[in-house]
Amino acid sequence: MVLAALQLGSLIAPAYACGCGAMVVDRDSTVAVDRETSVIDWDGSTEEIVMQLTVRGNAPDAAWIMPVPHRASVGLGDASLFSELDTLTAPVHETRHYFWPRADDWPFGGSDNVSGDGAARPSAAAPVGVVDRERLGPFDVARLTATDPTALEGWLSENGFELPDRLSTALRPYVEQKWEYVAVRLAPEEKGDPLLGRLDPLRLRFAGDELVYPMRLSRLATTPQSLGLYVLAAHRMEPRGTIGGQRPEVTYAGRVDTGRDSDEHPALAALTGRKPVFVTAIDQSFPRPELIDGDHELRATAADTPYRTTYYRDELLTVGPVPAWLLSLLGGVAVAVAAPLLVLLARRRRPVVPPPPVTAPPPLR
Repeated sequence: MVLAALQLGSLIAPAYACGCGAMVVDRDSTVAVDRETSVIDWDGSTEEIVMQLTVRGNAPDAAWIMPVPHRASVGLGDASLFSELDTLTAPVHETRHYFWPRADDWPFGGSDNVSGDGAARPSAAAPVGVVDRERLGPFDVARLTATDPTALEGWLSENGFELPDRLSTALRPYVEQKWEYVAVRLAPEEKGDPLLGRLDPLRLRFAGDELVYPMRLSRLATTPQSLGLYVLAAHRMEPRGTIGGQRPEVTYAGRVDTGRDSDEHPALAALTGRKPVFVTAIDQSFPRPELIDGDHELRATAADTPYRTTYYRDELLTVGPVPAWLLSLLGGVAVAVAAPLLVLLARRRRPVVPPPPVTAPPPLR
């Protein structure tokens, strides 16, 4: 029973996941998402999410469910988009010099000190409606509508997706809001092989006058979760709240002209339509995913303040191999000693001015 409980938890509790959906497999298999990275492009009326999964396990296939607020078009994304953004937002390393020696410097010690700073909502007549189903690379994608979470669970089960019972309860808020769902069957290229490695990116595009990132299903996870987002919009963006996790941390914020720099960032330029965008990279941890109480709603910050994570290496200021403070100290001592000597020497070398000649007074007449 303990093994069964642990296995059931592993179905929807990857060790590292972006948290925007639920991963499930059959009861005899396990799968984990080592990393899920998402890029959100939003122009004020349309939202596009590109995500990439890196998975491992012994499952020959798996299902991944993601709710979306409006009917979504689904396609394959460009894998080079993630490497471009990773390079663009990477931390920079700089050296800071300090003058006076610290505890680890000579004559106290000897090591350097390194520190870091640093469309309308759909209404389905039937409990479950199948919008379409298609094959996209390794993905078998079904787009669904549902007004009853139990019916949704039943349809997915009939089509080979075995879901934990509590997922039906977790889906209820989305059903009440008349959201739709993207149900994706993940399968390796070679039939019978387990799911391993990095899968092709999946791209979802839907209408939305507010920027939202689905997170509610992550409360089903039994291990700590991590969220990593690249947000592309007209302004710097921030989550409205923590939704049960730690405070979100911005690791990069800056404007990028993908039209001018399209040769440097071709995948990013293709996604944004070659228009200038403000890129915000956000990290957030969820030590207790059961406390997640909603989806991330993102809004523009008061100012488009740029930011980049910087790691500083502190080094003692030197002139060649000699510490500058030692030269300064020796120079001060030399000046203190030389100054009175120079004054004395100057006095000795000063020429003696003879007294004026004495002249006799003129004779009296």
